[in-house]
Amino acid sequence: MSVPGTSPWWRSAVIYQVYIRSFSDSDGDGIGDIAGIRSRLPYLKSLGVDAIWINPWYKSPMADHGYDVADYRAIDELFGTVADAEQLITEAHRHGIRVIPDIVPNHTSDQHAWFQTALASGPGSPERERYVFRPGRGPDGTRPPNNWVSEFGGPAWTRLPDGDWYLHLFAPEQPDLNWNHPDVQAEFEAVLRFWFGRGVDGFRIDVAHGLVKDPELPDLLPQPDAAAQEPRQHLDHPHWDRDEVHDIFRAWRKVADEFDGERCFVAEAWADTPERLAAYVRKDALHTAFNFDFLMADWNPENLRTVIDDSLAMLGAVGAPATWVLSNHDVMRHPSRYGRNAAKRWAAGERYEPGGPLDLPLGTRRARAAALLTLALPGGAYIYQGEELGLPEVEDLPKDVLQDPIWERSGHTDTGRDGCRVPIPWSGQHPPFGFSPDNATTAPWLPQPANWNELTVEAQTGDQNSILELYRTALRLRREHPALGDGTMTWLDAPPGVLAFRRDPGFVCVVNLSATPYPLPDHSSVLLGSTSVEDGLLAPDHAVWLDL
Repeated sequence: MSVPGTSPWWRSAVIYQVYIRSFSDSDGDGIGDIAGIRSRLPYLKSLGVDAIWINPWYKSPMADHGYDVADYRAIDELFGTVADAEQLITEAHRHGIRVIPDIVPNHTSDQHAWFQTALASGPGSPERERYVFRPGRGPDGTRPPNNWVSEFGGPAWTRLPDGDWYLHLFAPEQPDLNWNHPDVQAEFEAVLRFWFGRGVDGFRIDVAHGLVKDPELPDLLPQPDAAAQEPRQHLDHPHWDRDEVHDIFRAWRKVADEFDGERCFVAEAWADTPERLAAYVRKDALHTAFNFDFLMADWNPENLRTVIDDSLAMLGAVGAPATWVLSNHDVMRHPSRYGRNAAKRWAAGERYEPGGPLDLPLGTRRARAAALLTLALPGGAYIYQGEELGLPEVEDLPKDVLQDPIWERSGHTDTGRDGCRVPIPWSGQHPPFGFSPDNATTAPWLPQPANWNELTVEAQTGDQNSILELYRTALRLRREHPALGDGTMTWLDAPPGVLAFRRDPGFVCVVNLSATPYPLPDHSSVLLGSTSVEDGLLAPDHAVWLDL
């Protein structure tokens, strides 16, 4: 429960995403682990974040790096044990850092006990009703039950030797659960209680928009691009963002409210419109949701302002805070997105297709400015591990090291998401850059670029021109300045290409997205800039925080 008269922590929180296998390797096997996270808690404390979100750590065959869960109450041996997780939670709390693990409710692993029992029980058995099994079409049942496609490429159905087909909106190793089944609902509420009882502060919900399917399983008809329509429209879809999903999350909210300490949920929910996204965060539902519209916006002042206005209006209408995110483990890192001026587009859902050559210095300048914009906006923010180091996408990984299932499922036409998941650099002049112990004999699970020696935490610490120190200062000011965090903002008059807004008391953020220097408005001092301000002019592709 919230303390009367105070704002819940999650309304203003800056949450740091830990992609566990790429964060810090304590035992030298080339894969990050829970002990590695524990060893870096002082760093996270010095950075100034409020919480960490940890990608799946559960027991898993790792067909999709943990998003195929075999046991939701066990930690995979790659990462540690439940006791290790409990120790991490305790130590993080001692550092003033909350812990939010992922939960994956849309599907399990094909090695989950339920699915193995379903396979053994045969067609028409009660055990198969926990998943989405169907007979095939055609006289001999050799055609899939419908035309749905997997997010990882290929059909969304796999046929078993007994003739039944099962649904998997992702990899075949990730069979979709049937959320109309009471066993599924009861099991996940029990899992929530298991981890809440061990001290976690909330959950990030994977594919929150995908749990409920149209029971008729109709064919997917050709649909226009909702995002390209003006005004944007909601398109009825047989397995994404269906209204019935909110009943599930209202029940989850009641579970969270059983526990003290302001437990919270954040939804990974892709929705056609801001109004549809806002439905996930009504007062009796989830607490926050990722703002993918902001993540997907190009470096364009009109687009950014529209996304900011729409997000604040729609989320504010249901009393929810906005959240702002620039990168995560599923998308190209934003310095590499912002460093391209050619046309950019997003393919189905989360997949980004870059256009044109990369100008990394340009992308890095814009990333520094975007950090100040993001951390100045009302609400909460997410930092993906390594963005505070200015890490770019690794776009030249050798084909023989790629592990994302998208690579295989696409027939080696889409390299997938490994480029944003390369282990982050901590120290030293050569790989593994402190990610693994000095005596490690196993290389990191993905190779690090040799030139990342200039981007390590060690190299950037104390360098006031580094992006790491920019983040540290911004997060310190965000904690100290009464205008920042949850609240409201007011746009200020500015010429085309410039975004300027005020937050009370006495704070102004200016972002220059134009091609010419911009004279700053009257102010008493410069709190922080993504670059130095000369003669009162803000250079192109930079941002500044002002004290009035």
